[in-house]
Amino acid sequence: MFNRVAIIGLGLIGGSLAAAIRAHGLATTIVAGARSERTLERGKLLGLIDDGSTDFAEAVKGADLVFLAVPVSSMADSMAKMAPGLSGTVIITDGGSVKGKVIDAAINCIAEHISRFVPGHPIAGKEKSGVDAADARLYQNHRVILTPTAQTDTQATERVRALWAAVGAEVLTMAPDEHDRVLAETSHLPHLLAFSLVDTLARQGDSLDIFRYAAGGFRDFTRIASSDPLMWHDIFKENRDSVLRAVDLFQQGLAGFRQAIEQGDSDDMLAIMTRANSARAHFLALSARTSYTAALQLNDDRTNAIASDNTAMSNTVSSGHGRRVEFHLQPGGALNGSLRVPGDKSISHRSIMLGALADGITEIEGFLEGEDALATLQAFRDMGVVIEGPSAGRVRVHGVGLHGLKAPSGTLYMGNSGTSMRLLMGLLCGQPFNTELTGDASLSKRPMERVAKPLREMNAAIATTGKGTPPVHISGGQQLKGIHYDLPVASAQVKSAILLAGLYAEGETSVTEPAPTRDHTERMLAGFGYPVSRDGATSKVSGGGKLSACSLEVPADISSAAFFLVGASIAEGSELLLRHVGINPTRTGIIDILKLMGADITLENQRDAGGEPVADIRVKSARLKGITIPEELVPLAIDEFPVLFIAAANAQGDTILHGAEELRVKESDRIQVMADGLTTVGVENEVYADGIRIRGGQYGGGEVYAHGDHRIAMSFAIASLRATAPILIHDCANVATSFPGFAELASAAGLNLSVVED
Repeated sequence: MFNRVAIIGLGLIGGSLAAAIRAHGLATTIVAGARSERTLERGKLLGLIDDGSTDFAEAVKGADLVFLAVPVSSMADSMAKMAPGLSGTVIITDGGSVKGKVIDAAINCIAEHISRFVPGHPIAGKEKSGVDAADARLYQNHRVILTPTAQTDTQATERVRALWAAVGAEVLTMAPDEHDRVLAETSHLPHLLAFSLVDTLARQGDSLDIFRYAAGGFRDFTRIASSDPLMWHDIFKENRDSVLRAVDLFQQGLAGFRQAIEQGDSDDMLAIMTRANSARAHFLALSARTSYTAALQLNDDRTNAIASDNTAMSNTVSSGHGRRVEFHLQPGGALNGSLRVPGDKSISHRSIMLGALADGITEIEGFLEGEDALATLQAFRDMGVVIEGPSAGRVRVHGVGLHGLKAPSGTLYMGNSGTSMRLLMGLLCGQPFNTELTGDASLSKRPMERVAKPLREMNAAIATTGKGTPPVHISGGQQLKGIHYDLPVASAQVKSAILLAGLYAEGETSVTEPAPTRDHTERMLAGFGYPVSRDGATSKVSGGGKLSACSLEVPADISSAAFFLVGASIAEGSELLLRHVGINPTRTGIIDILKLMGADITLENQRDAGGEPVADIRVKSARLKGITIPEELVPLAIDEFPVLFIAAANAQGDTILHGAEELRVKESDRIQVMADGLTTVGVENEVYADGIRIRGGQYGGGEVYAHGDHRIAMSFAIASLRATAPILIHDCANVATSFPGFAELASAAGLNLSVVED
């Protein structure tokens, strides 16, 4: 990759890069510049460098890459000393933690090379320092922030990016001033507070007793006060403006917390602490490169180790590095026993939304603690709603009323949740403030115009991208007007968004759907005391009402139960009892279709739970037959079709589906992705624009790609029950979005499943 690399500063950072370059064969020759001959001799003895010099100009002669690994306060002096030896084509980069000062030094000292200067900051470290601590693996799975300026040559940046990637780092890009601001807030400020707290207590007359009896929290928080004072003295000086802004921001927050305590304002105190609790969980998720839900279960020692001060910065600037998660399945097995799947995702979303808009405190049991529902919960926290929990499915929402939401301080991030984004579009277009809704890479490709179009007819001001996808910009302060809207395609999300906007509209808002869709929004509005009129296929609300807090229990999600309904149906010798499953008639298409195929399913102990019908569902293995799926059942099972395709693969004869275009615009193109997987394991199929034909019969195994779609991953896991060879499923991390604990629950029931992740 490079002929001659020069490292200026042979401590931990520079020495580790030299070791990594050597280990990966990325340079023919490695030389170093250091102030100490002893350091250079040690570097040669350890095999890190081929040669070195205390004369920096001499050290960089002939180098096609120079890496500056000296303190920020020494950057200008080091650049000036090496400048006479730099070639006209050399690329220069650095590892300084404050980019503004480093860039200023480069402009002043190496101006003729400024187009080939690529400012950078590797986020890695160790307790030990110096050349003897050099470690070729230091940068593996750590982040490196590049902060190129407007003058930086793109090719130079790409070569530096390629070098860091080659030694195992994840390379990100930021603007220099943004880097310094974020670093000040997430790394410099915590160190400043730790130094200040320990110093303040140490100056008390009884400091010995204070430290003797200090609890573990004091030890953990003040650990970073043991850092090198000289180094942090330099950092605070070099990044002074950003550090002072961070201190001011903290003082404002501290003053608000003090005022809440002084005035005994329980709501404010809870709001601060629940937001902080949630934010830390998200931080740990990013630090551990795992899901939010998995982070909540991580051992504290592990998370403390992962969430070190060095990684804090990198995790603040990244939306999360995706884990590689694979499902490994052995063929065969049966499903038996009694189990309860997680709470219904659709109802969990709406319980938070309506609880937040209600007057009073709403108590929720059975809340689904998956990524999607938590995205909704976090959005309302960001808009000033106090939410306690979730804890073992229990949540308390301190409602603010229909007009009590506050403007969020930033973008509302919906992760992978299309339900969150589409329903919030309706709810937010009636607010007095502006909002922006974003999501992950998958959600950012999904259509939002079918929601935006009817909302614009209500006088909402909504903008999407040119492709009709997120981010979604909503301008507040619009007076909405009630409309009647005939849905062109059956969609519970579009219907719900319109009805939620209708709560803020003048007059009556009504929606007529071409086929029945889930009616959770209508049922739950009524449960919160808001009048809803339903006449056949039309639902109506009028603006100007109010919601009253209530207690509700979220039933188990039939979409999650669907995997076990199919699994127990196809695996000989199976008998499962699925407890407390929601059987809302707009959601039972999966049961109706399986029964038409010959499944042995019975509903037991039918009852009502907070306006939603529930039952225990018993399913036994049965011989399935292929059918032509009635189109009127398609909207009632739209989310369950991936696993229904697996049922079809195990049925006698052909199963034919039409009228399911909606499957093309889910988390993936579920028709094509499922067809590809079925072909891989040996199931004959024919794809249509709006559906598929599947011929049932014996099939084998193979490698299947879920494309980040949780339902694809879980469906092929169920397929293993009748496979004749192992199945490997790639890209399964998003299973946590809809079904946390799936692997454990399925394994306990009898699935031969193991999870491999890194």
